[in-house]
Amino acid sequence: MIRWKWNYMKLRDKLLLMYVLSVFIPIVVTNVVFYQVTTANIRSQKTRDAGMALNNLKNELRVTIDQGVGLSYSLYADPVFNDTLSRSFESNSEYIRAYNSYLKGEFSGQLSQGIRWYQVYTDNPTILSSGYIEHLNEAVRSTSWYKQLQNNVVPYPTLIATDQMLSLIQRLNNQDTGGIEQLLKIDFNMDLLQEQFRNSGFDGKVYLVDPGGHIRFSNDISIENVSIGQLYGKMEFPNKTIRFDRVYSGINYLEGWSLQGVMDEEIVLQEVRKSRSFVVWLACINFVLPSIIIAAMSRSIHVRLVRILKHMKKVKTQNFQTIPPEDARDEIGQLTTEFNRMTETIRNLIDEVYLADIQKKDLELKQQQAQLHALHSQINPHFLFNTLESVRMRSLIKGEKETAKIVHHMAKMFRKSISWNQHDVTVKEELELIDSFLQIQKYRFGEKLQYYIEADPEALKYRIPKMVILPFVENASIHGIESTPGEGIIRLVVQLEGQNLHIGLEDNGIGMSAARLKELVGYLEQNMDMGEHVGMKNAYSRLKLCYRDRFSFSIHSEESKGTCIQIRLPLDGDESEVK
Repeated sequence: MIRWKWNYMKLRDKLLLMYVLSVFIPIVVTNVVFYQVTTANIRSQKTRDAGMALNNLKNELRVTIDQGVGLSYSLYADPVFNDTLSRSFESNSEYIRAYNSYLKGEFSGQLSQGIRWYQVYTDNPTILSSGYIEHLNEAVRSTSWYKQLQNNVVPYPTLIATDQMLSLIQRLNNQDTGGIEQLLKIDFNMDLLQEQFRNSGFDGKVYLVDPGGHIRFSNDISIENVSIGQLYGKMEFPNKTIRFDRVYSGINYLEGWSLQGVMDEEIVLQEVRKSRSFVVWLACINFVLPSIIIAAMSRSIHVRLVRILKHMKKVKTQNFQTIPPEDARDEIGQLTTEFNRMTETIRNLIDEVYLADIQKKDLELKQQQAQLHALHSQINPHFLFNTLESVRMRSLIKGEKETAKIVHHMAKMFRKSISWNQHDVTVKEELELIDSFLQIQKYRFGEKLQYYIEADPEALKYRIPKMVILPFVENASIHGIESTPGEGIIRLVVQLEGQNLHIGLEDNGIGMSAARLKELVGYLEQNMDMGEHVGMKNAYSRLKLCYRDRFSFSIHSEESKGTCIQIRLPLDGDESEVK
């Protein structure tokens, strides 16, 4: 039934259907998939970069806070310092002598880049307020930071935020103070923190949130001072945002504090949006160019076949008019020539020896029909390519991604083998073909085969004879790696060396003995037949034909150690580059 429908479709409809199925739909699907994959990859990369930036900011913030923690612990653990603060002095002069002889030295040199100022508060009435020491009076006890401290009775420093100021409070009660309350208040350098937030590299807004969920610091310039202290959970953000959460844990003085990052997804995909027009233009080019080519080819086929059909119908009415000759060597041109010859022959037969040679001419006609049937029975390479594509798509539908990938590489190699109408290709195209071949070999060998392809980006644009590297890679894979008991490694390096293109290929396969290597070199140089290196012989001969004595070729091999091949091709200026 399907064959009947195909046979009853006009050739023009078949070509149109072939264009839709083979060009239009694949291009649309390819561009859509390409855009979606690119979008997902960029989003994933931007997300990873943002997460790393937030982690770096988290570590920098902890380093800054650790400076204050180090200062607080050094004073907290100093028994002489704590005893001096809690001691009852007989007179002001006695305190001044103690300050100048000891306390002044303890306070000097304690400031660092992350600490703006620190202050010691005590309610010892015999201590004078001076320098870094202040009285702990009712005015101080009425401040916000002191009230917050009363809710955290812990032996370690407490991080407190007030009015966009971060401070570290430490009770100096490491020993008995005789009822005297002593506190150390360390104020951090907020300019430094602001610079750390601003230079974090995070493309979004970052909020420092305390254990109660309140915002204490941010790089969001749209937040007013009155918003500092509000609950982070009540903040309103656009629908399409990416959230990051970095919580401090395992650190007693930072336990429960966190960095909350919010990044607009539109900013992440901004680069993809910019390339949308490029994708559209590329798709249009992919549509227009194949459409013109297919239209021209279909017109060439359709017009000439219709002309042959018209003259065939004239033959039915015994009008043996020949088709005007044309310079065409394809099948239709040959069919036209044979039709004209057949028409003249039939006319001669009718006029001269029709009755005598009817049987002989009938036999010849049957032979021509047999040849025509043989011609129609030839396998169309494009049909095989489409068949491979059908198998790949079927494998994808069934979830056999690995099989689909290998079939895709087979189809890619087959497509290039039937579409390269030039004697040379770019290095990039040759490496893509080699990659497809090695992917197929890796499917065969599994983890036994590992390969690496390294190419100088500047070398990719130069042209070389097609398929002159692949035979050597194939030989390394089949003859070198297949028989090795361990893991096989193939490394291909292509780079520029002055005015030469250097191609290096090495493997760790079974290698060759000195006698075998000498025999192989002789086979390449002479016209000998060894039977199993035909591809290498073909590639070497084509290199010799293209470059004569201007190229160099060397091969080194040791048994059980592998083989190394070095090829250097001359670069003839602009003629070797991609046009």
